[in-house]
Amino acid sequence: MPPGMNKMTNSNKKIKAGILGASGYTGAEAMRLLLRHPNVEIAFLTADRKAGQPVEEVYPHLGGYGLPDMVSVEEAGWASVDVVFCGLPHGTTQEIIASLPGSVKVVDLSADFRIEDPATYAEWYGHEHRALHLQKEAVYGLTELNRKAIASARLVACPGCYPTAALLSLLPLVSRGLIDADDLVIDAKSGVTGAGRGLKQNTLFSEAGEGLSPYSIAKHRHAPEIEQEVAKAIGRSAGDVRVNFVPHLVPMSRGELITAHVRLTAGKTVADLRAAFDAAYNGEPFIRPLGEGAIPHTQMVRGSNNCVINVFADRIPGRATVIAAIDNLVKGSSGQAVQNMNLMFGLEETLGLEQAPLFP
Repeated sequence: MPPGMNKMTNSNKKIKAGILGASGYTGAEAMRLLLRHPNVEIAFLTADRKAGQPVEEVYPHLGGYGLPDMVSVEEAGWASVDVVFCGLPHGTTQEIIASLPGSVKVVDLSADFRIEDPATYAEWYGHEHRALHLQKEAVYGLTELNRKAIASARLVACPGCYPTAALLSLLPLVSRGLIDADDLVIDAKSGVTGAGRGLKQNTLFSEAGEGLSPYSIAKHRHAPEIEQEVAKAIGRSAGDVRVNFVPHLVPMSRGELITAHVRLTAGKTVADLRAAFDAAYNGEPFIRPLGEGAIPHTQMVRGSNNCVINVFADRIPGRATVIAAIDNLVKGSSGQAVQNMNLMFGLEETLGLEQAPLFP
């Protein structure tokens, strides 16, 4: 059992959960995972454009499970729930969460509470933060590295999918002074579901299929999130850290691979980096450092809450390559959200997340 995991016996009392934005991919994945959670009952599902529709009309694979019909946000029964999962677009969640009863816990999958500095948020998301009083209480939800704070939080801001993979790869190394935090180059690749379910030209089959394309070069909103957490890990302000981060769209439904090129600090070796991963993730149920020479693949984690990670010596002396793979919809989104919810309610962290990866 990982350090900090709750050991209390699971109660027969069901946690009532609501899902905002249930018609999106993260909402669908939250439904899929929570359906098998022994301690959770889904009380309502909101999807304004799909309001009034049964779940099976929106997601046929989730039909037959007795899930409630989708409703508008205005029709949501806030008083009937213990926790809300928010999968709404950025800017929307802030005002809704601000109106919730204080007794309702919030697991936010949007970007609304990830960035701690209001000016940085406004710069990258195009508008002023609309719930600054809540930002102060929001806890960053990178589960393995922030368990204690998550367990006592009312509002958890789940990391973006790219930051999840990147930070799991980098924080154990920068926090131990093994690599240079001012020389981080992150090459990131994600499946098309990372772009959401809305109709976009670049994600049409004939546009995205049979090709590979970078996007948001030097301007992706996950860059300041990565910089914020790296800076915190080494005791610096977010503005003092800059990362080179380029994401790519891969013609597959789900999956994410991060390749980070790093510079070793003086006297450190790749063996030191591998030892740091073994120490940081010893006993973790979902993070698996691979054996020497084993290469992470997205196929190793598809459909699961797992992360596989490894480090390799670069042919350039003094440099190394760190590679990590996750499922962007599970560990990179809804799976990590369920993991955080388990902590917030004092449950075993793995509940609802025990499924093995799908292959092929």
